[in-house]
Amino acid sequence: MEAFAGLFQQLDGTASTSAKLAALEHYFRSAPPGDAAWALALLLGRRRKRLISGRRLREICLAATDLPEWLFEACHSQVGDSAETVSLLWGQHPASTIDGTALSTWMEERLPKLAALQGEEQATAIVECWASIPEPHLLLLNKLLSGGFRVGVSTGLVTRALANSAELDESLLAHRLMGGFTPSSESFAALLAPAEQGEDHAARPYPFFLASPMERGQLLDSQPGNWLLEWKWDGIRGQLIHRSGGCSLWSRGEELINDAFPELISLAEALPQGTVLDGEVIVWPADAPHPEPFASLQRRLGRKAPSRALQRDCPAAFVAYDLLEHAGSDLRQHPLHERRRLLEALHQGLQGTQPVLRLSSTQALRRWDELDELRDQARLHRAEGLMLKGIDSPYLVGRKRGHWWKHKLEPLRLDVVLLYAQAGSGKRANLYTDYSFGLWNDDGALVTFAKAYSGLDNSEIKELDRWIRAHTTERFGPVRAVEPLQVFELAFEGIQHSKRHKCGLAVRFPRISRWRTDKPACEADSLASARALLEQLP
Repeated sequence: MEAFAGLFQQLDGTASTSAKLAALEHYFRSAPPGDAAWALALLLGRRRKRLISGRRLREICLAATDLPEWLFEACHSQVGDSAETVSLLWGQHPASTIDGTALSTWMEERLPKLAALQGEEQATAIVECWASIPEPHLLLLNKLLSGGFRVGVSTGLVTRALANSAELDESLLAHRLMGGFTPSSESFAALLAPAEQGEDHAARPYPFFLASPMERGQLLDSQPGNWLLEWKWDGIRGQLIHRSGGCSLWSRGEELINDAFPELISLAEALPQGTVLDGEVIVWPADAPHPEPFASLQRRLGRKAPSRALQRDCPAAFVAYDLLEHAGSDLRQHPLHERRRLLEALHQGLQGTQPVLRLSSTQALRRWDELDELRDQARLHRAEGLMLKGIDSPYLVGRKRGHWWKHKLEPLRLDVVLLYAQAGSGKRANLYTDYSFGLWNDDGALVTFAKAYSGLDNSEIKELDRWIRAHTTERFGPVRAVEPLQVFELAFEGIQHSKRHKCGLAVRFPRISRWRTDKPACEADSLASARALLEQLP
């Protein structure tokens, strides 16, 4: 535990990627396999189960310290996290000696035992635990208990550090980690075993290759004909697999979603054994020229056993755009044009699977000045934009720039009025950063339309925070109503009817695009403007 606590402090205390990489490599080289396995699971976000709630930790802390609840609340409003507030308040007690218990013992024995206790017995055990560890370790312990452990490292950085420490190929390690990792000494040893020819990956998906936002300067020096254009579909990315171990459908988030899409598992069974398709899960009726909006797909997500009526109303399809494995052979290092040729041949031989299996259509680009015109046609096809893929590109791991680009549509925009604000969490706990915005209705009143949490820079957040505090009209718990004076341009990806929202509309991925200090509130947009946007969509 001591070594992992030190790693946590190192990672949390620096913004340097190279420093984080060095700290991770040192830890993985020196930690015992059991501890390294648990550290890996925690750093990858695979073990965030809540054992004891933050509210329960607060109750125990208040009872043990005799602190008044108002003081705890005042501290919490500045910190924004119960586990951290408890750590800071309890840290006023004298520090203890270093606890030498292994991380694996904490995770497998001590913490589950604390969670299993009840009432006063649990409170006493928690207090004794707090008193047995040094102050710098309190935050880590409480984060592990409350399931709030997070630290600023990406999956790619952790994978690279582990690969470097074990002298393994990073892509091999990334593939071995796909589909889940159960922390133990044995699983960690298997993870770091030397590469074998023809490794058996069973139903495990390949690591996904991701596109980067398009940079024109990176493209204009190349020939337009060297790029393959596809629509960027508004579904969920997935890999459909048929191997000797069975059939499976994996999302990009490494979730096995077989139960939610039984018709796609039937499709997988029709694929030749040793096939892995990369594509998009989407709702697309058999006789429709275009797919349904994402809202239809949302009705299917998370369903353990979708009814026949739901499958009929929201029929799922798999839009395939890459062939990663063919006849059991890994094709990822083959050029895209070759993978595409094999995919088209596979699709042609499976005509009986239509319309559940659809082949993503491609377009040729003759001149770069055609690109934006093609992109702007995406909404007619109910797509989000264009994908540009190099015809000779391999299928890599993660986001590797230069091979695949995404050219998304310009977002929809409306000018909205700030109505409510709420403090953020974590480092922004003492700033009002969560905003609710309104539009004018037909009666000339403002109606709540959408919420947004991003889009302003730090100086704008601080300036707006000061304004909110000075122009609050009412308080509803943590929420402040403000004078309806500030106008913001809100950008969003889509808009649809909604019975859940008072305004009758809902938007996707709203964010602030600019603060309209040049515009009075009376000139903000109306619900009629929002409905007109919706009517313009295909």
